[in-house]
Amino acid sequence: MSSSVAKSRNFRWLRRAPWEAVAMTLIGGGIVMLVQPWSIDVYSYSFVTILAGTLVYTVVSHFPE
Repeated sequence: MSSSVAKSRNFRWLRRAPWEAVAMTLIGGGIVMLVQPWSIDVYSYSFVTILAGTLVYTVVSHFPE
């Protein structure tokens, strides 16, 4: 097995598309948490969730295709 094939298998989990979906889901979930009217506890974690999604998206934007 060539080293490039082995290397691509080792870093397969670093692909951009699945992680971008996770980041966008976090951001979307944070927005839903922000606008829901039922629970102040959920509302209080909305900013942290949006921030985490934004940070994940920023990091993932440097991953290979």
